[in-house]
Amino acid sequence: LCSTDADPGNFIEYGALAIAAQTRRRTIEDLIANTPADGMVTGIGSVNADKFGPEKSRCLVMAYDYTVLAGTQGMRNHHKKDRMLALAHQLKLPVVLFAEGGGGRPGDTDMPIVAGLNNHTFSQFAALSGKVPVVGVVHGRCFAGNAALLGCADVIIATKASNIGMSGPAMIEGGGLGTFTPEQIGPSSVQSRNGVIDILVDDEAAAVAAARQYLSYFQGATTDWQCADQRTLRHVVPENRLRVYDVRAALRGLVDTGSVLELRAGFGAGVVTALARIEGKPVGVIANNPHHLGGAIDAEAADKAARFMQLCNAHGLPIVSLCDTPGFMVGPEIEAQAQVRHVCRMFMIASHLRVPFFAVVLRKGYGLGAQAMTAGGFDAPVFTVAWPTGEFGAMGLEGAVRLGFRKELAAVAEGAERDALFKELVARQYSDGEAIHMAETLEIDAVIDPAETRAWLVRGLASATQDARPATPYVDTW
Repeated sequence: LCSTDADPGNFIEYGALAIAAQTRRRTIEDLIANTPADGMVTGIGSVNADKFGPEKSRCLVMAYDYTVLAGTQGMRNHHKKDRMLALAHQLKLPVVLFAEGGGGRPGDTDMPIVAGLNNHTFSQFAALSGKVPVVGVVHGRCFAGNAALLGCADVIIATKASNIGMSGPAMIEGGGLGTFTPEQIGPSSVQSRNGVIDILVDDEAAAVAAARQYLSYFQGATTDWQCADQRTLRHVVPENRLRVYDVRAALRGLVDTGSVLELRAGFGAGVVTALARIEGKPVGVIANNPHHLGGAIDAEAADKAARFMQLCNAHGLPIVSLCDTPGFMVGPEIEAQAQVRHVCRMFMIASHLRVPFFAVVLRKGYGLGAQAMTAGGFDAPVFTVAWPTGEFGAMGLEGAVRLGFRKELAAVAEGAERDALFKELVARQYSDGEAIHMAETLEIDAVIDPAETRAWLVRGLASATQDARPATPYVDTW
């Protein structure tokens, strides 16, 4: 992570001489040989110093050593964590936690304690949220207290071989809940699908590379960038409005080449969230995915988008929204999932954003869902523009016709004649809601050539600044 091969001075270790607090039951020689650093390597290093310089690259690292007492949390490595977390708060350093380990360690006997619950490691780690970037990395088993720390991280990077759970097999069996192997508890396939894991990678090397890339977005702008031919964006959205397309292709084509880092790709399929760069400047991007429910926003997609906006807002990243949604998902089944509370998170968090927000409507911009994708309303972003394929309405066209023209449809014989009238009315609604008409009534700021989207964003990023007003508290809707 800190590239110590290139420069050994890129990392200075704290607490290297610590041993497990077990001198009452083991010899000093045994503890020195078998419990080095009390199972945790901690220190301050430089990450991406070659790109951002020594000051911006400083980072605090805490790594459980699974080869020492299974990476468990002993008394002295708790003290080490507390010391390092105090420095992170004081110096405002990003934190990377390598969290592999088995949780609390009951074998430390040097202190007369009963439960050891009077530490403030977890609260101090959690208190870093929103103040500095906090990254959790897992390869292998991460259970109990280790998982409790991991779960407080901004982003969790995990390998496919990882298992993450609030308890390991022994505690589960001890509680009479069955017998399981570690591999059955919180495998990566489960934790990626449910949103616990933000970035799923093949191995530890890829995890470290992802951690470096993630931190880079919060370390500053880069000057060495390239981008795709912007004219290709004209061909992203199909002429047939009912056909789906790859919104990730639009995202990749719009931003700097190779700069996309997607978060929570396995969760909330209705929305794509990614960190990226535009002319070297870091941004957060939210995009509807027409491959899932036609781009309708369900509970998982709303949670994913809302938390991503929180992340960007906390660390000062401008947000770009690529909108193509028929609205919020509706129906009895989705309401059983607390849809009302989940989707309203997007309004709540957007209303408290202090970073610039830019909205580009690629195709559909309907109803409350479109408002949620534009920070609460089309007049909330720095600009709201549409591609010529944009279509708008207070609700989806088909639903609007069925609701607004119910009597007219009922008056026509069921079958081909009614179907023809329905298609005619939908076509009329589509024509009325075309992007050019929205611009005429000043409901959006402009209709632009897709090839000009990046240029609009470059100018917007150059002119917009973060809101200087202090953050205000609010109660999350979920």
